[in-house]
Amino acid sequence: MAPVMSSTARPVPHPDFGTELVRDWEPEGSPRAHLVLVHGLGEHCGRYERVGQQMADAGLWVRSFDLVGAGGSGGKRWHIEDWATYHDQVQSHVVWAREQGGPLVLMGHSLGGAIALGYLLDDRPQPDLAVLSAPALAGGAAWQRALAPVLAKVAPTATSPTGVKGEHLSRDPAVGEAYFADPLVMTKATFGFGAEAFKEIERLNAELGRLSLPTLVIHGGEDVLVPTSCSEPLGDLDNVERKVYEGLRHETFNEPEGAEVVADIITWIDAHL
Repeated sequence: MAPVMSSTARPVPHPDFGTELVRDWEPEGSPRAHLVLVHGLGEHCGRYERVGQQMADAGLWVRSFDLVGAGGSGGKRWHIEDWATYHDQVQSHVVWAREQGGPLVLMGHSLGGAIALGYLLDDRPQPDLAVLSAPALAGGAAWQRALAPVLAKVAPTATSPTGVKGEHLSRDPAVGEAYFADPLVMTKATFGFGAEAFKEIERLNAELGRLSLPTLVIHGGEDVLVPTSCSEPLGDLDNVERKVYEGLRHETFNEPEGAEVVADIITWIDAHL
């Protein structure tokens, strides 16, 4: 199968926030399945070029998009007033992928993993399989969680640093260097976003038991941004297979072993198609 050299990205008019940046990695020939990918906090879907190419080379059509307020999409940078806006975005692409026919996988990393999980727990059109990478089921210190609703009322659009450091992402220094050199990466989020995120995290932890879809959870064993222990409750569910990659950090896809991690995901998907 000929390798896919790059994705195709295009801005699409969006009724709620002006423009949505949509990105596709198309396989050669008919896809064996469609996969909708949700990116994480501060980043954008263009950072998944290597992941999308590898999956497309394996026969999957990968569709991703920049969340509202992120990357090439419209909206105030990393601000959200209603968390359901994220789920609405996911739903539009899940519905599109379902209309193409064949199996459908929903995948998310970090914040994207929390968004994907929240979507799965909502009464919305469902995929066939799910993959959650370091799902953000915890975040912030106790004082930050307590103060966030207050700050969100006083100054909802004021911003605060996310605290991400290059060494948090990968053992490969080039990953962190590229992250901070990327003009579409944002290192701050609003207090309004923080308050909504903490509220959603609380909901997810309370409702984890409702997840019934076959799900793969992957996590780096040395993840300090989303501690590995955060995904342990998911691993206790009968329908969930959880794999911890010892020694890897938050962005397992961008570690030196990243291609092996993606290959493991593809193998798991193949086994469940």
